[in-house]
Amino acid sequence: MTTRDRTNRRIRVAWLAGLMGLATASAHAQLQMPDPREMSGIPRPVTDLPDRSVSVRLILGQLSNNITDHPVELEIDGEVRSVRTDQNGRAQFDDLSPGARLKAVAVVDDERLESQEFTAPSQGGIRLLLVATDPQQAALASVPAVPGEVVLGRESRIVFEPEEERVRVYYLLDIVNNTDTPINPPAPLIFDTPTGALSTTIIQGSSPQASASGDTVRVLGPFAPGQTYVQIGFALPAPSGVVELTQAFPAAIEQLVVFLPKVGDATLSSQSFTRQQEMPAGGDILIVGVSDRTIPAGEPISLTVSGLPHHSTTGRSIALSLAVFIALIGAWAAWRSNDLAEEGAARKRLIARRERLFHDLVRLEHERQRGRADEGRYTARRRELLGALEHVYGELDTVDTGPGPDDRAGVAA
Repeated sequence: MTTRDRTNRRIRVAWLAGLMGLATASAHAQLQMPDPREMSGIPRPVTDLPDRSVSVRLILGQLSNNITDHPVELEIDGEVRSVRTDQNGRAQFDDLSPGARLKAVAVVDDERLESQEFTAPSQGGIRLLLVATDPQQAALASVPAVPGEVVLGRESRIVFEPEEERVRVYYLLDIVNNTDTPINPPAPLIFDTPTGALSTTIIQGSSPQASASGDTVRVLGPFAPGQTYVQIGFALPAPSGVVELTQAFPAAIEQLVVFLPKVGDATLSSQSFTRQQEMPAGGDILIVGVSDRTIPAGEPISLTVSGLPHHSTTGRSIALSLAVFIALIGAWAAWRSNDLAEEGAARKRLIARRERLFHDLVRLEHERQRGRADEGRYTARRRELLGALEHVYGELDTVDTGPGPDDRAGVAA
């Protein structure tokens, strides 16, 4: 998967989670969109525009504050085309060359706004936002912060995205300051992603107050009135198709909401859920789990995702067992080969000694027959030779691997 594919997937997850706010609210609640700053400058493919078109919407801080009759430039392979925004704050560029490199630019009150660089589509169009800083919000930044607490608001989401033998997890955190002045919590918001998490990352569009080092995420105060958005992504291995996630957050969660696209036999469960349902969204089926109670800061949340795509481990286990068995056989064969070599050398030494003892015994008998041997010396020497031969044969029995030519030769002698 390319970097661009991963970026598009993360954009899709963020938009999907934001658009699904209605599913997690009460019947009279209104749909709330994500912070526009999260989406500023990010191109989004759509099908409701003419082919090869780009629509740039220019706003001041919030979606309700359109900037009208303002020039927006589109850089097209180095050349610039300019269009002024309409009453909805949109500037539309049509009949673009497919594959051309594009970038949208606008300057609002000396603030230069730029989009990511992207490619002109051959089919469908591209929509994007450019968000200028609201002077009123900027003025709030100069107000001294006071001690206080923040919460993870009702727009916070946990989103699972299944992949082959692993699952991507996104924490889309809506940190809320419900007062009219900036708040500095007693301690920075710090937490570790779950055990086994891979590549913990702060996703583009998050507040610059957030950072990640290894598995540790930090969000530093002070927090301005309203909402501060932080998006965190990481992956968890799922070789068996099951992922168990336990996470504690350093701020209270007003409403826990968890999304899981229903892929194959995927299921989602948690003792924290008070309700759960499946619902269509953008051509997908989503499993949505919700806890309606406020979860206190530091209370662990346990989530289990099962039925994820994975390869069976049976073949891998059999192959591993065979490899271990073959290694043991090889080690045994090498040991046995060395052992047999040592036994063969010992056997040769015993046979050579046996031949010398036979030779000495035959010579002693010849000397006696010729009358050259003292009877007492003969008897003692013969007893000594026969005892030595008996000892040699005893040792041969312990190392013998079967009668060979040397044995037969010794017997014949």
